[in-house]
Amino acid sequence: MTSPSERPVHDLSTDQRPPHGPFAAGDLVLLTDTKSRRYLITLDPEEAFHSHSGVLEHTELIGQPEGSSVQSTKGQRFRAMRPTFEDYVLSMPRGAQVIYPKDIAPILILADVAPGHRVFESGIGSGAMSMGLLRAGAHVTGYEVREDFASRAEKNIVGFLGEAAMERYDLHIRSAYEPLDLEDIDRVVLDLPEPWQVIPHAAVSMRPGGVLVAYTPSITQATQVRDALALHGFVEAKTMEVLHRNWHVEGMSVRPDHRMVAHTAFLTRARLAA
Repeated sequence: MTSPSERPVHDLSTDQRPPHGPFAAGDLVLLTDTKSRRYLITLDPEEAFHSHSGVLEHTELIGQPEGSSVQSTKGQRFRAMRPTFEDYVLSMPRGAQVIYPKDIAPILILADVAPGHRVFESGIGSGAMSMGLLRAGAHVTGYEVREDFASRAEKNIVGFLGEAAMERYDLHIRSAYEPLDLEDIDRVVLDLPEPWQVIPHAAVSMRPGGVLVAYTPSITQATQVRDALALHGFVEAKTMEVLHRNWHVEGMSVRPDHRMVAHTAFLTRARLAA
């Protein structure tokens, strides 16, 4: 039997169960203090977590069950959990702005991404959307013009999904505004300044019935995307935005939060006709 210290610590490839059981060296852990401040760490028996609230040795967490409460040298208590995908995206190092979880989830549904789908994605940014696609079981080919962004994205993907996910990830440093060296693509996801320039190339590389989703911050960009889709054989086009509002629920005090995540981008989706 494999001991906890020998098992894959955060390999979320589609053929393995996500990490569970007691924390082990190499595990990602999300620490939350009593004021809901959150800190993402990777457990190392030789390291310690330092903050204004004191020091917490990683060895205090290794071997503890998920959900444990631990205390720093200054008496600050932290709740320790493995991070969810949302937690990781909001806390991971960034080389570029990310697509936020509130948009990643609907993009995966709008694009109808399923295990085994061949997906083309551009641009990659910090890798948040790539992680969502890979976690859904897709085989992803990505084009990114900036090598520093690509490097950061790969590190973020390995940090959460593990090395095994990279077997389904093929990242190229090149522009998607030129013809794509691809064929029989099932899905296309675009997050770049002028996605309408990619649409003619996508139409050539996609299979009939394939789905394209473009993420655009402004409505003028979305309008140009819709025009290009209509010119290049795409049908069933629609454009939407996702607004995210939490609610405060505490005893008899029930009300919308004073802040909400409103507009981030427009999501435009269409299918390629034969």
